[in-house]
Amino acid sequence: MKKTISEVAPGWLAGKTVVVRADFNVPLMGARVTDARRIRESVPTIELLTHAGARVVLLSHLGRPERETKAEFSLAPVATELAGLLGEPVTFVSSPNGPPAAEAVRRLAPHGVALLENTRFHAGDETNDPELAAFWAGLGDLFVNDAFGVAHRAHASTSGLAEAMSARGGEAVAGLLMARELRFLEEALHAPERPFMAILGGAKISSKIGVISALLTRVDRLLIGGAMANTFFKAMGLHTGSSLVEDDSIDLAKKLLREGRERLLLPVDCIVAHQIAARVPTRAVTRDQVGDDDMIGDIGPKTRALFAEEIGKAKSIVWNGPMGVFEIDGFEEGTVAIAHAVAAACDRGALGVIGGGDSGAAVDRAGVADRVTHVSTGGGASIKLLAGGRLPGRDSLTDRG
Repeated sequence: MKKTISEVAPGWLAGKTVVVRADFNVPLMGARVTDARRIRESVPTIELLTHAGARVVLLSHLGRPERETKAEFSLAPVATELAGLLGEPVTFVSSPNGPPAAEAVRRLAPHGVALLENTRFHAGDETNDPELAAFWAGLGDLFVNDAFGVAHRAHASTSGLAEAMSARGGEAVAGLLMARELRFLEEALHAPERPFMAILGGAKISSKIGVISALLTRVDRLLIGGAMANTFFKAMGLHTGSSLVEDDSIDLAKKLLREGRERLLLPVDCIVAHQIAARVPTRAVTRDQVGDDDMIGDIGPKTRALFAEEIGKAKSIVWNGPMGVFEIDGFEEGTVAIAHAVAAACDRGALGVIGGGDSGAAVDRAGVADRVTHVSTGGGASIKLLAGGRLPGRDSLTDRG
């Protein structure tokens, strides 16, 4: 088990400088944050530190600036949004490293908060440059990793910083958000109340093969939707029209069908159209009635009912990936129906963990985010954890004594 910020004595924090890796990778429209959920999720950790009298230095990436300084990927709008959420000023530092950053941190008063510019403006973040990690570690007395969304990345601002802080004799601990993410996901995986169900969607089997294989050995039921179901259909000898199919994964799908047997449940009907676009004519067909010109865009009404019935039996549920192209009108009903079914199961006492990414957006769109047990902030990290993979951002933290 890893040490968390809750285990650090508040009295020790007073007057200390704490470097926090947050995940402020939020959508922007110009200089405006359009979805502040990830920022809000880190507020409890920041407030715990500032209320204890610590100086808080925040690091985060935003987008994919390709290791260059690009104005559209600046964290300046995030600093403004965060200040509003905290009700306190946030010092924005226009460089992620170097003398300007070091001087800004030196001037920070106790209880103060500073946000450094996008860590990925420096090429050394993604290459896990030890000198850059050592610079960030040298800014503080303690490192707190609260960025579960990038826990699967071995970057200078995540695992590199933790290792550099440990090398200096300091500690690297999990923030409140990181600790909560790990608790729910690990509880769902390692000690689930049964029946234990997983729901997987999205486009590709190949991107989730590790997850499917790992879950098949653990779950009582695995429901498959999204375009990845099309590849299973083709592996079963069914016609898929002009739908998205991973032809090079058909043999893999056959293998998974043999391994999964009755535990693996696929859609029995589909919503099809001649193109996947908003407000095009659609129709529901059984999975063996897909025409040559049809494209499968969602699970059908019989599948929605079947999946909802199965979800209603579960005591533990993990969901990652949409059931269709839910962001396009006409192909969202399957994903929304699953969101409502999971929420209803949680209302009856089930554990329902939503694996971030599109699944998190789906429960928001369905208006049920407050009814499920936990919505993860990290799609990629949750997938890797579900597959049994390493999370460098977690593994590099100080072990609990």
